[in-house]
Amino acid sequence: MTEKNLSTRLNDVLGRTTTLHNLSSAQLTEAAIRNGEGQLASTGAFSTTTGKYTGRSPKDKFIVQDKVTRDTVAWGPVNVPFEEERFWKMYSMVVEYLEQQDQLYVFDGYVGADPEHQMPLRVVNQYAWQNLFARQLFIRPKRDQLANHKPEFTVIAVPGLKAVPERDGTNSEAFVIVSFEQRVVLIGGTAYAGEIKKSIFSVMNYILPSQGVLPMHCSANVGQDGKTALFFGLSGTGKTTLSADPQRQLVGDDEHGWSERGIFNLEGGCYAKCINLSQEHEPQIWDAIRFGSVLENVVLDPLDRIADYDDGSFTENTRVAYPLDYIPGRVDPSMAGHPKAVVFLTADAFGVLPPISILEDEQIMYHFISGYTSKLAGTERGIKQPEATFSACFGEPFLPLSPLEYAEMLKDRVNQYGSKVYLINTGWSGGPHGVGERISLKYTRQMVTMALSGELDNVETRIDPVFGFKVPVSCPGVPAEILDPKKTWADPAAYDQKAAELAKAFQDNFKKKYADLAPEVRKAGPVI
Repeated sequence: MTEKNLSTRLNDVLGRTTTLHNLSSAQLTEAAIRNGEGQLASTGAFSTTTGKYTGRSPKDKFIVQDKVTRDTVAWGPVNVPFEEERFWKMYSMVVEYLEQQDQLYVFDGYVGADPEHQMPLRVVNQYAWQNLFARQLFIRPKRDQLANHKPEFTVIAVPGLKAVPERDGTNSEAFVIVSFEQRVVLIGGTAYAGEIKKSIFSVMNYILPSQGVLPMHCSANVGQDGKTALFFGLSGTGKTTLSADPQRQLVGDDEHGWSERGIFNLEGGCYAKCINLSQEHEPQIWDAIRFGSVLENVVLDPLDRIADYDDGSFTENTRVAYPLDYIPGRVDPSMAGHPKAVVFLTADAFGVLPPISILEDEQIMYHFISGYTSKLAGTERGIKQPEATFSACFGEPFLPLSPLEYAEMLKDRVNQYGSKVYLINTGWSGGPHGVGERISLKYTRQMVTMALSGELDNVETRIDPVFGFKVPVSCPGVPAEILDPKKTWADPAAYDQKAAELAKAFQDNFKKKYADLAPEVRKAGPVI
């Protein structure tokens, strides 16, 4: 099967009268309900479940190895090569499956709020609710833009098509296959909509560096003083929650680019975790769950369809997707100046990292490359309890290039624009997971506020004896005793043991992955 034949067949499929292009939120919601894909929650949001795939499936993600990617992609356990011949067979199988559908849904839009780095995108869906998801998560075009819209990348999501590993060369029935030469993403066997979002993030992580733009797995907001802040972190560490601050304007909650002009959002919506969501602590997210939003795997009361956000019986990775314009006071368009503060978020399951630390010089690159956090339950299949993990640049699953390339770009920008860098622990204190307690969101918000306002610039600090970074000994509005995690443990000796365990994990990770990195960077890590 040749590229020309497949392209022609795909265009023929999408030219059928049963292919519906760029429907409104109301039309897609109505279609999803009519098709039996879910129901309306009491708030008016569309609610659905995604079957056994309730999170990303990283072992089922592949990149086609061809003349474009062979010498540019950092091949390994994250970027797994897929043979060209097998790709063409899978592409043909996907097109054949599309030809068998009675109705398809197409969204034409964009990725990247900055016009200088914007990529036209097309998403083809089997399910109406997934097309609604794409409509809310990507940048929606204006009516006059559709006439000249020419997609530079196409995502085809067909959850009903399952791979056969022995035949197709996949690891399971699910597959996410990216071809940078053909500029297409094939997704099948899984209904988890996050695969659509994150596959395009991986695409932009490949494309943007060649344009001199640093792609980042971070949220961003702007204060009333015009100062921009970035929040790096994996799922569940607080990116969305901390950036959705009523006192600040939201730029975006998850994916951004940093160019010579400043910060810009890659997306047009938010994809927030819902587990334990409360109106008191996260009012902006709470209020965004209304008609047009998409709830994934949230338990509804069978009688009144009221959502129980504390119920994780489907998964701890419950989600809601909504457009940015559901957030009052957001930055529009989603662009801002160079950040004054860069925050690395970690949910430390060991319970030994301070709730806030100040990073300087080589420590910045060391902790960005390390990307330590705890992988929280439900974010990926098979994760039932938090696990300590190191994810380079706080987003390693989405980095087609070497993490060192992104780290060097961040170091250059921090130095060029004088950004201050903080490490904030949103995880546990008083003991490890299962013993200690999660650090209060109220205190975390206050520490972030004080850091962004400059209140911590001149406070007294101590040097952490294990991790080496500066730790404020006081912070307005925060009890001083929680700033020193050892003092929150009932058994100081147990704290020392856990701190040594985590320090060794940092060292082992660096030895394994970055033994050839500059000595001054390697020495910026913890000591035992």
